[in-house]
Amino acid sequence: MPNPTIHDPAIEAPIVLPAGVIRLMAIRAARSVGQGALVAAFALYLHALGWHAAGIGATLSAALLIGAVLTMAVGPLSDRIGGRRRFLLVYEVLQVGAALLAIFSTHPAWLVLAAVVGGFGRGANGSAGPFGPIEQAWLALLLPAAQRGRVYSWNTALGFSGMALGALAAGAIGWLAPHAGAAPYRWLFGLSLLGSLVSLVLLFGAREPERAQHTAAIAGSRAEHAERSEQRAENQRLLKLVLVNSLNGLGIGMIGPLIAYWFLLKFAHGPGSIGPAIAASFALGALGSVLAGKLARQHGLIRSVVWMRLAGLLLLLAIPFSPWFILAAGFYALRAGMNQGTAGVRQALVAGLTRDHRRGLASSLQNVSIQIPRAIGPLVAGLLLHAGMLTAPFVLAAIFQGAYLILYAHFFRDFAGGGAD
Repeated sequence: MPNPTIHDPAIEAPIVLPAGVIRLMAIRAARSVGQGALVAAFALYLHALGWHAAGIGATLSAALLIGAVLTMAVGPLSDRIGGRRRFLLVYEVLQVGAALLAIFSTHPAWLVLAAVVGGFGRGANGSAGPFGPIEQAWLALLLPAAQRGRVYSWNTALGFSGMALGALAAGAIGWLAPHAGAAPYRWLFGLSLLGSLVSLVLLFGAREPERAQHTAAIAGSRAEHAERSEQRAENQRLLKLVLVNSLNGLGIGMIGPLIAYWFLLKFAHGPGSIGPAIAASFALGALGSVLAGKLARQHGLIRSVVWMRLAGLLLLLAIPFSPWFILAAGFYALRAGMNQGTAGVRQALVAGLTRDHRRGLASSLQNVSIQIPRAIGPLVAGLLLHAGMLTAPFVLAAIFQGAYLILYAHFFRDFAGGGAD
């Protein structure tokens, strides 16, 4: 049976995807449904249980912060000891435990623990949360550099599509049980549980590719001085990445984790309308990923990111000033298509910043430099919302993301790596 392919009219021959890539993409799809449901509903669930805005924001911040700390450890560790599959198996087992805890308990302490372990409400687009760098490094090993931009974009689109389905499932609570309180939300954790169980089955059958050994002693004809020089150049690129991502993370954290709760406070809408609005944002994120992949092939990775993110920035500023829910939701969905659609090409750029033996480190820095600043956002935004300042989080987010966009274009304008062709 031939391998699945991705057909693109701009390319003479279709891309033939290795079986390992198909398996990793299927795992991402399985996870994404539950993640999408909890992005749309987790904050609403806590609100239905009687939690206030500051407590909801603090819980989301704690989940993001713990995830960032884990990311700093597991990515470089996987580079040194190998066995990426075993790390991902551990992640899925933890996800199963977190989902079961949330299903069977409403005690605040247990819910906080489940949220921290499971990353509920963070919206990882189907990736393995803090273990995501391991997954990205594994995927990069299976793909030549020239294909990464396209395949990463399709992988991102697949994750957003699954999250859209999950958000629609969250919306069904508002349609089927509009006055049932908090109880119906608990079954959405079952989608997370099911996704992890499917992922475990797929991981048990996965086989890791052999990684090329790389040490100074076996570097062949490369001089030691040249090796040190190349590593310094990589470190400089990674430092720039950390700086720009920190600004991006601050902006993301102010809006993304609490957008469903903001819709509730601003327009008094419940899951029946908020779920479809979030679903639309994920659907447009999937389409945006395909668009970003095409733009990257025609104009390069950096230009595609800058153009799309600039459009997203303008849409972000329009959201809080919208007088009607449908208009604000439309702006948010379009903004998601522009911003989140660039995730795949940005991952492709990161994959090209270093050589294979440091790719776990690069992916970890990519995630950590976003997640630690992002963890601050929900706490600050929660306090602002609790004080009735519904516009301030959007203005602060726009400032941070505008600065990110300027520096990203400046730092990487001459960088042609990462899978553009």
